[in-house]
Amino acid sequence: QLQASGGGLVQAGGSLRLPCAASGGTFSTYTVAWFRQAPGEERQFVAAFAVQNKRTYYDDSVKGRFTISRDNAMNMVNLQMNNLKPEDTAVYYCGAGRPIISAISSPLMYYNWGQGTLVTVSS
Repeated sequence: QLQASGGGLVQAGGSLRLPCAASGGTFSTYTVAWFRQAPGEERQFVAAFAVQNKRTYYDDSVKGRFTISRDNAMNMVNLQMNNLKPEDTAVYYCGAGRPIISAISSPLMYYNWGQGTLVTVSS
C-alpha cells in the first residue's frame, strides 16, 4: 500500500517535496516510480529508483530539477521538485513494481499505486 502526499499550490520557480510512504510488503524489493497525470492526458513517467541497480531515471522534462530518493529503513520514496513550471501541474502518483530497465518508464509495469496528490504551479 502506497500513500503519496505533499502536493499543493506553488508559484513558478518554487519547490515541493512529495513523500511516498509504503506499508506492508517488502518495499525494498520493488522499484518505485513517480508518474503524473494532467487532465485529459495519459499518465506520464517522471522518475524512478530502480531496485536492481540502485540507479535513478528521469524524464527529460524534469532532469536537473527533480530528484528521487528512497529510504528503505523508513519505507519512503521522496520526489524533490525544484524550479517548478506551470507545465508540471498534474496529479502525481507513486507506483511500485518490478520492471526491467528498458520498460521502467511504462506505467503498465507498476501494479501498486498510491492515491495521487495534486500539484498546481501558477505562473
